[in-house]
Amino acid sequence: MAVTPVIPQTITVHLGSPDSSAQNVTLPFSEYIKNVASSEIYPTWGESAIYANIYAQISYALNRVYLAFYRSRGYNFDITSSTAFDQKFINGRNIFENIDRIVDDIFTSYIRRIGFVEPLAAKYCNGTTVTCEGLSQWGSENLSQQGFNYIEILRYYYGDNIELVVNAPIRDIPESYPGEPLRRGSVGQSVVAVQVSLNRISQNYPLIPKIYPVDGIFGENTENAVKTFQQIFNLTPDGIVGRATWNKIVTLYVGILNLSELESEGQRFYDFQINFDTASVAVASAFSVSQTIGGIADNPDAVRLLQYYLSVIAEFYDTIEPPQINGVYDEATRNSVSEFQRTFNLTATGDVDRTTWESIYNAFEGIVETAFRNSNYLIMSYQPFSGELLEFGSTGEEVTTLQSYLTEISLTYKNITAPPISGVYDRATEQAVKNYQAVFNLPQTGIVDAYTWNSIGRTYSASLEAILTREIQFPGYTLKEGDRDRVLPPEFRRR
Repeated sequence: MAVTPVIPQTITVHLGSPDSSAQNVTLPFSEYIKNVASSEIYPTWGESAIYANIYAQISYALNRVYLAFYRSRGYNFDITSSTAFDQKFINGRNIFENIDRIVDDIFTSYIRRIGFVEPLAAKYCNGTTVTCEGLSQWGSENLSQQGFNYIEILRYYYGDNIELVVNAPIRDIPESYPGEPLRRGSVGQSVVAVQVSLNRISQNYPLIPKIYPVDGIFGENTENAVKTFQQIFNLTPDGIVGRATWNKIVTLYVGILNLSELESEGQRFYDFQINFDTASVAVASAFSVSQTIGGIADNPDAVRLLQYYLSVIAEFYDTIEPPQINGVYDEATRNSVSEFQRTFNLTATGDVDRTTWESIYNAFEGIVETAFRNSNYLIMSYQPFSGELLEFGSTGEEVTTLQSYLTEISLTYKNITAPPISGVYDRATEQAVKNYQAVFNLPQTGIVDAYTWNSIGRTYSASLEAILTREIQFPGYTLKEGDRDRVLPPEFRRR
């Protein structure tokens, strides 16, 4: 059974920031996209730029709906009209004629990463006053004038490993929670959602067993995975997915995807250190002109790190909204700092002095220690993708590394065969790759592109982390003289 995101008949928009008392408006999904497109871009732009921007807007909105981004946090809406959090929506505005026509033509299509299920959270910004890791609206118009078509524009900004899903079905989206507990014997799309989510979460929490196959049937493997998940997160380990377990699964799934997305944008836990030279240093911003002495507002990299820390903390504190990671100490960042200060009983100035910085850093470090390292979240590194496809006939060090990774993974996932470590991409290696792709719901091409490589790397790293941290248990066979443990590479041994 496949998990196919659908186009909702309607979408509920909150006319303000998430915690404001603004009203909600429910309208047809296509009408929402027409409003956003008419509010975000110009109808006089080249048609390929308009198409590219609308595809991004559709995908962004569908990502919010598919992941139940707000509803899993207790809100009664799907998306906001605040550009600090989502996309611009102006209730009651007029719609441009050509945008009306284009949206009617494509609103059942969206962008996703090849090998992934969920619609791409297609970030974008205007590209002039605000820049971001995503599509530049004015940049897309410039590319359109140079003769780029819409798919070339999208790949220019989001990479070559994206594809368009076309003619997705239209239907009502129910409340995130399926309405009744899921347990042994349950079947259907809600079970598929649990299986897919737990399999993704288990890449970061390796003690959760993989559910294979993903078939929409709540059997013993699914029950065991649910019980382990519940034990890790201090829920009643009954193997039943009630509302509390459902919401925790959804929240963790969304949070892991968000943090993985941050990692994919080049953010790291410890890029550099920020030191304050005085006891109290205010950080200047676009709306706070307090003088900066040894502060960070004039250092985009430092601001970006601050924003990253706040984004991680926000995944665990509902009172804090994550800022956009753009290196600019803007209003959203200032608001996020203020929310952090209120949450941690500091004076809510919106400025980062020494006390606030140390509190933010300590909160982040505490999350890393308790939620990441202790729960196997902090995945060990693996060799980055070289940029060259690996396929039958390939040779070299990258093939040797791939074969080593697959051999390690095969010790945990019995459906994946261990290829000989020869540096030659032979038929055995091709079959091992296909086995891996089948287990992890990737296209079974037998070819290793960037996404297959990164998926294998993450699973390899998670397997090593599990070896180092899981409780010692009987290995399932009699130990005799001459037996020995697997020897970990030096970089992964405990110091």
